[in-house]
Amino acid sequence: MNTRPKNPANARNLNACVIGSSGSGKTRFWLTPQLLQAHSSYVVVDPKGGTLAQCGYFLQKKKGYKVKVFNSIDFSKSMHYNPMAYIKTESDVLKFVNALIANTKGDGKEGDEFWTKAETLLYCALVAYIVFEGPEEERNMNTLVEMINSMEVREDDESFKNAVDYMFDGLAKRNPQHFAVRQYAKYKLASGKTAKSILISCGARLAPFDIAELREIMSYDELELDKLGDDKTALFFLISDTDTTYNFIVALAFSQMFNLLCERADNKYGGRLPHHVRVLWDEAANTGQVPGLEKIVAVIRSREVSLTLFYQAMSQCKALYKDNAETIMGNMDSIVFLGGREASTLKDISENWLGKATISMQTDSRTRGQSESYGLNTQRLGRELLTTSEITTMPGNKCLLQLRGLPPFFSPKYDLKQHPNYRYTAEYDSKRNAFHLERLTSRRLRLKPEEEYTVYEVDASDEDTDILNYDDLDSADDFV
Repeated sequence: MNTRPKNPANARNLNACVIGSSGSGKTRFWLTPQLLQAHSSYVVVDPKGGTLAQCGYFLQKKKGYKVKVFNSIDFSKSMHYNPMAYIKTESDVLKFVNALIANTKGDGKEGDEFWTKAETLLYCALVAYIVFEGPEEERNMNTLVEMINSMEVREDDESFKNAVDYMFDGLAKRNPQHFAVRQYAKYKLASGKTAKSILISCGARLAPFDIAELREIMSYDELELDKLGDDKTALFFLISDTDTTYNFIVALAFSQMFNLLCERADNKYGGRLPHHVRVLWDEAANTGQVPGLEKIVAVIRSREVSLTLFYQAMSQCKALYKDNAETIMGNMDSIVFLGGREASTLKDISENWLGKATISMQTDSRTRGQSESYGLNTQRLGRELLTTSEITTMPGNKCLLQLRGLPPFFSPKYDLKQHPNYRYTAEYDSKRNAFHLERLTSRRLRLKPEEEYTVYEVDASDEDTDILNYDDLDSADDFV
């Protein structure tokens, strides 16, 4: 796909925002036709899994895409995602922790900022220890949760040390300037009562990771977020449209993905990925927040990455990103309105998108008396191209498109059945074009008769291993 036209007048970024109330056709009239173009790698947030069922067969069988799925509706039919697999530097630790905190704060009122900062110190220390010091098979969220659970604190005994304290004591002896050691030392400045409160906050924040299904699905990684631009790939995030418990994982993955793709483009491909990556973020208001999104949308264009946000109303973006919402929308060169009734959205479209049109108003007058007279007056006035009431009553098969540098378009919505690849969708033929998710995520090993294999005997009697590394102790008797 050519994203850099020769004529500068046509040079625009491919970021877009699609706005439409429920039932206005965001998926049918915009998202699905985009996938049927099959000219890029795609990352799709797919509520209920309808888009995957519709286009999965076409992308995988007809276009040769690598199809990957993270399914928060049914974890038994999901590929694995381990966010710690992408942490390589101390800066990555900070980015990951910030994204984790931003998307697990809940819907309540923000509390004292002190507790958030204290949690950040502890998370940075533990994550850095796990990633830089732990064995590869333990570099996951499960280990983080286990470390939090093992951090016993006694208010009446400041000298008491738990298992994690001994781990960091051993690391401090080997490398006093280690990033994890420095962060943990700051956390340990807290008194016993304060440290206990911090641990309670951490435990509450990480509560979803105690669920057995989620622990298993995040034990290792199969999504390969950093390689989406290497080959044509379609990654689907299936989320529930009624239960938002696990939706924060999407924002967590996106926070890492944008940074990973930009770094890979710069370090391996000279600034541009070989395959453009289109991120189609449906339900963007209900799947968490990407820290620094206002900066990300401004720089991803040159790396061959683009973002499309789907909202039911513009107020959703403002509620999530506050003062940065205008910056985000300002980097969307294409804005599509499919219909809706939200007042602030209609006002913004009428006054800021469409602007005013010049009209001619003609008035006539007649005066009766001894000498009757007639008058005709013509004036040129300005009025909104479409008023809010006219936008509200816009026919359901019409939409508005604002493209930077051009007047707005009042256009029919695209008829999906007219697309050349419509015949490969599940809607056209539900049997022949069906996508079988269970085949993609099946983990049962199937051996062919002619294949050679080796059988190993494994002793799994000691499954519950202690996270404490006794090599960090001067004597094993130090820890009781």
